Amino acid sequence: MASDYKKLAGIGLAGSVGLAGFGLYLLRRQILAQRLGLPPVLNGVRVKRNIPISTADSIKLMTDHYAPKGAKGQKFPTILIRTPYGRGLDAPFPLAVLWMLIAQRFAERGYNVVVQTTRGRYDSEGKFEPRKYERADGQATLEWLNKQPWFNGQVGTWGPSYLGFVQWAVSDSPLIKAMMPIITSSKSYSVTYPDGIFDLDLALRWSRLIINSESRSLREILRNMNPVNEEKALAPAFLHLPVTEADQIAIGKPVPFYREWLENPRPNIPYWQQSDDSGRVPQINVPVHLVSGWYDFMLRQLLYDYQTLKEAGNPPYLTLGPWFHVSPGNFLEGLKEGISWFDAQLKGDKSRLRQKAVRYFVMGVEEWHEAESWPPASQETRYFLQGNKGLSPESPTANSDPDYYRYDPANPTPVLGGPSISAAAGPKDQRDLETRSDVLVYTSAPLKQAVEINGWVKLELFVKSSLEHTDFLGRLCDVHPDGPSINVCEGLLRVEPGIGTVQPDGSLKLEIDLWATAQQFKVGHSIRLQVASGGHPHWNRNLGTGEPVATATRMEVADQTIFHDADHPSALILPVSFS
Repeated sequence: MASDYKKLAGIGLAGSVGLAGFGLYLLRRQILAQRLGLPPVLNGVRVKRNIPISTADSIKLMTDHYAPKGAKGQKFPTILIRTPYGRGLDAPFPLAVLWMLIAQRFAERGYNVVVQTTRGRYDSEGKFEPRKYERADGQATLEWLNKQPWFNGQVGTWGPSYLGFVQWAVSDSPLIKAMMPIITSSKSYSVTYPDGIFDLDLALRWSRLIINSESRSLREILRNMNPVNEEKALAPAFLHLPVTEADQIAIGKPVPFYREWLENPRPNIPYWQQSDDSGRVPQINVPVHLVSGWYDFMLRQLLYDYQTLKEAGNPPYLTLGPWFHVSPGNFLEGLKEGISWFDAQLKGDKSRLRQKAVRYFVMGVEEWHEAESWPPASQETRYFLQGNKGLSPESPTANSDPDYYRYDPANPTPVLGGPSISAAAGPKDQRDLETRSDVLVYTSAPLKQAVEINGWVKLELFVKSSLEHTDFLGRLCDVHPDGPSINVCEGLLRVEPGIGTVQPDGSLKLEIDLWATAQQFKVGHSIRLQVASGGHPHWNRNLGTGEPVATATRMEVADQTIFHDADHPSALILPVSFS
């Protein structure tokens, strides 16, 4: 009898576990919603996969449709996501699964979600040429949507990075009623050429991503994406000359679009104009919510889009977090904010829409702030470079001797963290970099009261160089009391004849954009400025000869002079907040 009770107890326990497991399965979407901070699930989802949509030139773009269940005859708004990284089941590439998961989350909350693989990628026909066909193909997809019996006439567009490019390409369509571009830009040239300088890091990493993700083998893709394998392949490519051959070193074969980027180094030419959607931004009259991170390599371009919309009378929502390009926070925040945004704009439910249009993260104190617009009110405050490698609001003395360093392009000054597509981007301790002989460091005394900055950071630098063609970089850092020097923001200026203001003694006054940030330097911390002549490979190194970037192989060493006296008041210019 006792053994029977034990058997029954075992069966009961197993049954209870089984029922609990089944219950958890049924509740899995609600549990996931709670874990991600999403609103409750409203419905189940049915999926129709591999729908071919024809373009104007008869190319088939493969598409999946996620539809809400349980509302027969009811029409819902549509979220359109177009991606070169695959839709989930069409590709072994891990990033493709992300769009499938995100589509499910939107569809569970009462949206039709259309996810399409762009031309020339995976099972979509045609040849992939970055941004070239996105306007025409996006318009063809919208025309198809307009003919579907389940379409209610309202489209919201969503997505990060390249998925944002495709949004801007069709942003003037009357079917689009709301947009959410994330870590992206309406421009093309200035992403590939930040500060007018080729972004070798971005170009090679993204080329590897596109080419290697074409494999049908998940094992091969994961092997290529392994950070150790990636850096091993990229390290010699970053230093290879001429730069136009670096794709062969990094990837094993020429990449046509990589070489086209190098063959077109100036912005005002047809190659870049055909993929520049910035001209449409001032005419957009639908609600736009922009999302980015302080360490994203497209932050400046996204803020320009924000400013353009605001000046055109269509002030967008803006969310700025402590993220770099591949930070999970971009995607999670984009999803959470996206549901609230589209509920407000496409369904009229503003219950979760925040009251103020701008939400931004202040680093240093790790706090979210809200405001009506960005940047908030601030006062430009100069921190002058001093003769003792100091940094102070006090003007430099007349007899402050200049500092010198030598920049050798054969051993280019590297970047450490910062705005990159790499997983190693973002805030990093700069102390190893600051020991290099080609990096100057100017540091304030430990702060007796906190200094908070919000906005654009600039650097006015008085310099001389032994070469007509050279670079000057500034990097703002937060020095902690126990030693770490953490990069906050940075920028680089390429100097050539005609750049800079010539001074009576022949020196040059340079104005360098160090990009934007929100940072509080706490009591006991110090403000630091790095000055160098390279940030390789984010900004492709300057060889010093003025020869074309794509084909140059000859290098010259630059001897650099940095002035900081009463006649040459070099200064870091910070947007110090009033509060």
